[in-house]
Amino acid sequence: MSSHIQRHRTQAVKVGKLLVGGDAPVVVQSMTNTDTADIQATIDQVADLARAGSELVRITVNTEAAAKAVPLIREGLDARGVSVPLVGDFHFNGHRLLTEFPACAQALAKYRINPGNVGSGEKRDAQFASMIEIAIANDKAVRIGVNWGSLDKNLVARMMDENARSAEPLDAEQMMCEVMVASALQSAERAEQIGLARDRIILSCKMSGVQDLIRVYRTLAARCDYALHLGLTEAGMGSKGIVASTAALAVLLQEGIGDTIRISLTPEPGGDRTQEVRVGQEILQSMGLRAFMPMVIACPGCGRTTSTYFQQLAQDIQSYLREQMPVWRQRYPGVETMDVAVMGCVVNGPGESKHANIGISLPGTGEQPAAPVFVDGKKTVTLKGDNIAAEFQAIVDDYVQTHYGDQAAGV
Repeated sequence: MSSHIQRHRTQAVKVGKLLVGGDAPVVVQSMTNTDTADIQATIDQVADLARAGSELVRITVNTEAAAKAVPLIREGLDARGVSVPLVGDFHFNGHRLLTEFPACAQALAKYRINPGNVGSGEKRDAQFASMIEIAIANDKAVRIGVNWGSLDKNLVARMMDENARSAEPLDAEQMMCEVMVASALQSAERAEQIGLARDRIILSCKMSGVQDLIRVYRTLAARCDYALHLGLTEAGMGSKGIVASTAALAVLLQEGIGDTIRISLTPEPGGDRTQEVRVGQEILQSMGLRAFMPMVIACPGCGRTTSTYFQQLAQDIQSYLREQMPVWRQRYPGVETMDVAVMGCVVNGPGESKHANIGISLPGTGEQPAAPVFVDGKKTVTLKGDNIAAEFQAIVDDYVQTHYGDQAAGV
């Protein structure tokens, strides 16, 4: 998949066997919401997220029970053949948990440290240093993740006082940006002074407002070459969270800013946690930055398409492609770039179908009850009757096998 977006040049960071930053593609990551001490539930959810395409999965490590569980979770995932790197999310007591549970420190691929929640005063410096030293000893990457809801109060007070005494003080929004960026960069500088290599550091400055997030990351990117993790924190539920995250991240990604992304959606009660992975993938794929699964092109419907048949077929084909991708990704390299068009009437149906790898133009209201199918721009068959869905799915399967499988390679 091609894109003309010029990426902001950053340090490449190795997280497990995964590269983040540099020339590596933008990485999609996610986070579990299980109690990490519940080993089986956490293994199951990490596996689900990885199967959906999450390339990094963050887990909460907040108690002794959680820290003890981490190496067992890693072992359980490895036994299932799930190699996705695990990121430990630490707040308040990370220095103690990493020190007291060395197997936890070793099993994780990356530590997430929030400089606002490490401690205060002299304890803060010592506790931060302890976590960095453990990362160095275990050759682990570190994300220094600043969050506007948990900033270092001493840093905020000092910078606000300095701003108040300035001849040309910044406004509140500008100061919030400056404090966030200062917290990230000063913490990164301190980590390097302790001995953590620059190519082991990832930074993030998460905000919950779209314009605030754009402002702070533009500033951060202009002042450093660390790999950057993007995410709109507390994005919200449903369409609100999806729209807000897309609006913020699309602007930054278009400007070449961002090396990893996470879509922080609040799931519906009992909802599917993997939705945040799919949204992240769809943002990157829609922008031409990466390809994760075949794209289904479908019209919105109008007065010409009073039948819901094309809507059902589009939904069924999209669900089928998503279900097949865990297997297809391994067996049919390149299948993720395939386009499938499911159109509802003659206005744009044939044209869109010809531009897709495979397309079907279903009959609209008053049209002849026939559905021409186009493969790579050429009409190959016209489907009729009650088995159109099954026959079209068979055509898709055949196309995948002949264009991306062993037959395509001439084997």
